[in-house]
Amino acid sequence: MKTALLYKNPKTLLNKGTGYLEGYSHSLNPYTGCSFGCSYCYVRQMPVSTFRQEEWGTWVDVKMGAAALLRKELHRAKGKGKVTIFMSSSTDPYQPIEHTEKVTRSLLEVMVEDPPDFLFVQTRSPLVHRDIDLLLQLGDKVRVSMTVETDLEDVRKHFSPAAPPIAARLKTLQLLAEAGVPVQATIAPILPSSEAFPDRLKALVNRVCVDDFFMGDGSGGRRTRSLGIDRLYAELGLEEWFSKDAYRIVYDRLRRVFPEDQIYLSQEGFAP
Repeated sequence: MKTALLYKNPKTLLNKGTGYLEGYSHSLNPYTGCSFGCSYCYVRQMPVSTFRQEEWGTWVDVKMGAAALLRKELHRAKGKGKVTIFMSSSTDPYQPIEHTEKVTRSLLEVMVEDPPDFLFVQTRSPLVHRDIDLLLQLGDKVRVSMTVETDLEDVRKHFSPAAPPIAARLKTLQLLAEAGVPVQATIAPILPSSEAFPDRLKALVNRVCVDDFFMGDGSGGRRTRSLGIDRLYAELGLEEWFSKDAYRIVYDRLRRVFPEDQIYLSQEGFAP
């Protein structure tokens, strides 16, 4: 499916961290919209999506002049106190258009020049490995969180057919970790996975975050239910995975492989 692109000049980039991201001073979204268009994405139920006529996943707004704007806003914010940034809360900073537009890379270049106290990079895209040079310059002031909801490729295709393959994400975690970039694997939202999933992650990372629809969609699961995601589980005959207790399946499997202090649950795994 072709993605419709709009080029816009935003008035602001840094937004106050609130709600689920209250531990951060700011959130930062290089784009509006996301061409991965995952079926379960909570942003589908937020004003940024519901006020648009086009279906979520079919359009992306590219933020023009983002680097220059961030340079000003970051300097101003640092003058007021500690700056911790979550990138990104309502888009993937490394979705396909980033290959050519490089908005995210331009923002990282600004943050290398004038580092925030902490930067959390949330993505499911292998493209993040392109920016290892910049991420390394941020040292321990950055963490890259790679979403890996499952280790089963057929499940991934069922729920998020436009998202990158699982194998490519795992390889990217390996490349980042070997380079010395702080990383974590984020199983969010929890999708059906195999018993071997924790062993595959253990070979790559020493930090894992587990989250589900009920803890992580910002509405106790209401947004997700309104999207009809339960039907996608029923189509696979895996309804037991769509419940408030399903996270225990993965969490308990992880505990057999990872020390308890390397496993984080929901909001604590995203905290600065």
